[in-house]
Amino acid sequence: MTRSTWLWLLAAVSFSLQATAQTAEHGGNLSGVWNRAGGGGGYGGWGWSEEPPPMTPWAQERFEASRPTFGPRGVPATESNDPVYDCYPPGLPRVYFHPFPLEIVQLPGRVLMMFEYHHQNRQIYTDGRAHRDDLPPLWLGDSVGWWEGETLVVESVNFNDRTWVDRRGVPHSDQLKVTERMRIRDDGLLQIDLTVEDPLAFTQPWTGQRLYERVDWQIEEFACMERNRSDEFTEFESSILQYGQDAEP
Repeated sequence: MTRSTWLWLLAAVSFSLQATAQTAEHGGNLSGVWNRAGGGGGYGGWGWSEEPPPMTPWAQERFEASRPTFGPRGVPATESNDPVYDCYPPGLPRVYFHPFPLEIVQLPGRVLMMFEYHHQNRQIYTDGRAHRDDLPPLWLGDSVGWWEGETLVVESVNFNDRTWVDRRGVPHSDQLKVTERMRIRDDGLLQIDLTVEDPLAFTQPWTGQRLYERVDWQIEEFACMERNRSDEFTEFESSILQYGQDAEP
């Protein structure tokens, strides 16, 4: 047997061991590019449920001060105080509302989620590590995960309090905790079930769900246009900012 043949066999065995280790870590395959399934009609485009979650007085005061562009209290973007119009990241779980695809890449010890909107990159560590205690408050939180059969369970903590949990202005505090369960259904859809807990903002935990379908796309470039508060927009910027304002909620 020649030296080149030995090297080829060694490489093949190494690749096989890597693949076996990765498969042994989990039973599901979440990899791919995913786009929102079923559209975002009704409250699904701006809220986790038709009615806001049960809020504490602390959160209710902030909710009443918010001026979203979506939902029953929607105002024009030029009058909104929605942080995303100033190019701040949407945060978690709000990022799931924006109508842009996401890509999931599974690697040994971690799962990557790459959102086209705002080019947010999220690392979910599945190597058994605990949450870090040396991080500042984050937009997407600190995420660790584990596999329960073919379901990826993700726990995220250590958020800042500068985002909304949806597009209608529901706030949260830095005590936010988001637990997600991600799995592929029998019909091929990616189902993400989440539970939101925040003792400062909500009187009880509440849940939400998102469905995605695999698409033969790739994540494209995204550029945020920071809002000009002088109301001097180009025609293109104005059309983007006013998009959906004439539609029924």
